[in-house]
Amino acid sequence: MTKQSNLEDRNFDDLAARFQRNIYGGLKGRIRLAVLQRDFARHWHHAPFVPGTPHEPSLRVLDAGGGQGQFSMQFAQAGHDLVLCDISERMLELAKGQAVEAGVADAVTFLHSPIQSLKTHIGPSEFDLVLCHAVLEWVVDPRELLVKLMELVKPGGHLSITFYNVHAMAYKNLLRGNYSKVSQEDYSGFRGSLTPINPLRPETVHGWLKELSLHTVCTSGIRVFHDYILDKSIRERDPAQILEMELKLSVQEPYRALGRYQHVLLRR
Repeated sequence: MTKQSNLEDRNFDDLAARFQRNIYGGLKGRIRLAVLQRDFARHWHHAPFVPGTPHEPSLRVLDAGGGQGQFSMQFAQAGHDLVLCDISERMLELAKGQAVEAGVADAVTFLHSPIQSLKTHIGPSEFDLVLCHAVLEWVVDPRELLVKLMELVKPGGHLSITFYNVHAMAYKNLLRGNYSKVSQEDYSGFRGSLTPINPLRPETVHGWLKELSLHTVCTSGIRVFHDYILDKSIRERDPAQILEMELKLSVQEPYRALGRYQHVLLRR
């Protein structure tokens, strides 16, 4: 089978339906959303994630590479001004469907654009919150993308990123006995797979963030043990308990570092 190209940013027009079914439609998606909601409830003191939060002025929120908008639609439902951009037209179509289901179809601005050229569509806008989830690992130059994202965050505003953790990929391959893949650091997937073109080392990403003078508010692991359960019958047997344990261990070392994805909330 042909390997995926890592010479151009990935467009998900061909895989949008698989993302909807395999990532967002099951326990993996529930864990991701639960960790993000918990982190925002603890560290971002605005609706919709803090119970009992009084009505506040509308904030400007950007979901950069937002895909189907499963997480960000909650901000629009809470009355915030949401802009969702994506390079994939098919993903945007699905996101518009999510907006209709959430009752916010008229409150979300959808932009078909790469993040790197977003300013040509919105001008020198700055946002109170910029979300960029599961995008860095799909672009050729993730550091450049972080620079572009920072430019969109207003001083005192927040940036939320999640990225695919290469150490988690290595560990899972070790458990499966794929030793040559680990020794050769050959983690690229085949064309049409959901394996990122550029899985990232957390220490590298945190180095970039430090260079950009972004203050880290919190860091969590997403799916710190779920994906390592090789027996599918066990992996799906008790979703409620798995979710409870994932939330508990997502902020505890050494489990946090094993998260398939890392979530970092930052302040500019």
